[in-house]
Amino acid sequence: MLTILFDGIAYGMLLFILAVGLAVTMGLMNFINLAHGAFAMVGGYITVLLMQRLDVPFLWCLPIAFIGSALLGAVLERTLYRPLYNKPHLDQVLFSIGLVFMAVASVDYFIGSTQQIIQLPTWLKGRTEIGSGDWILGMGHYRLFIIAVCAALTVALQYVLARTRFGSRLRASVDDQRVAAGLGINVNLVFLSTFAFGSGLAGLGGALGAEVLGLDPTFPLKFMIYFLIVVAVGGTSSITGPLLAALLLGIADVAGKYYIPKLGAFIVYSLMILILIWRPQGLFVRKGGK
Repeated sequence: MLTILFDGIAYGMLLFILAVGLAVTMGLMNFINLAHGAFAMVGGYITVLLMQRLDVPFLWCLPIAFIGSALLGAVLERTLYRPLYNKPHLDQVLFSIGLVFMAVASVDYFIGSTQQIIQLPTWLKGRTEIGSGDWILGMGHYRLFIIAVCAALTVALQYVLARTRFGSRLRASVDDQRVAAGLGINVNLVFLSTFAFGSGLAGLGGALGAEVLGLDPTFPLKFMIYFLIVVAVGGTSSITGPLLAALLLGIADVAGKYYIPKLGAFIVYSLMILILIWRPQGLFVRKGGK
């Protein structure tokens, strides 16, 4: 039971890093970007190609995946996304879904449809067991690494959004772009930086999750619903909500597949429905938040 809990926490932390960029763009920028999973796929394939073809060490691939996905996000934000900020949500949904299918087809054409495999460093393989009898905690080294990295990123992200000048400028830009611009805030630069950072986090999550979740051209489609569940259940007005929603989703998914494998994802969807009936706005919504 302790091992299942540990694996569920690791899975949940990974889902949070993958989905937090979507929570930021939806909650702070009011833009529905269903192509968010495509940036995660880009980060995963950057890692795979660097390791397989250039023998780049795994730890070096992680920041490269973040930077590559962030640069791609910045380019697309400047050229494609920005004109849609003031469009209806239906236009945003249709546009971003179209990008997903374009990304899936492009990766399938240029790289292939086979499942990609990552060879982790030796020190990230294996597991350590603590305890005895019925209370044994088996900790996979790589999952422990994922928890540590994602926890550090969560603290850093919360600090940036809540405690820094950039976070206050972002909130001001979202509340009223004209007033923020009148106060000297470069709204376009703030949105560009936010979108790029969220895309970079997705790419980093894709790089970390390639070994756990698997990686193939259909990655954005397979995990799109999980990203949306994290954002819908957790709410978009804070970082705490998506974090707890991702942990809850990860634990429920791992435990459900272990104890009741025949039900598959039924437990996750049932839990989502119950939570949204109880809290339609999400688990954590600030007073007056959307």
